[in-house]
Amino acid sequence: QVQVVESGGGSVQAGESLTLSCEISGRHFSANAAGWYRQPTGKQRELVAAIQQGGRTLYLDSVKGRFTISGDNAKNTVYLQMNSLKPDDTGVYYCTVGTFGGANYYPNSRWGQGTQVTVSS
Repeated sequence: QVQVVESGGGSVQAGESLTLSCEISGRHFSANAAGWYRQPTGKQRELVAAIQQGGRTLYLDSVKGRFTISGDNAKNTVYLQMNSLKPDDTGVYYCTVGTFGGANYYPNSRWGQGTQVTVSS
């Protein structure tokens, strides 16, 4: 069973950067991609970025040009580099493994504990 552990969150000022890490253990027979979601307080969880083995990526429109998702297969780790952070980026960030279906990403692992990102203006 796949388990994910997110880390790297923190409190920063607007314009600063953070890098989130997601350590993945276990195996899922059909997962060939990973994704980062976020959930602001009182709001629904939304997909921020996803990456497929082979390098295909997709991003939430509001983070394009600021966030970069990448993976290190040797370390079983997926990263989310976040630059030029804005207060609207505040939330708990979660990592999943999953698959791409057409233009969409579908998570199929349990949610981890997440890591809190707080951006102050």
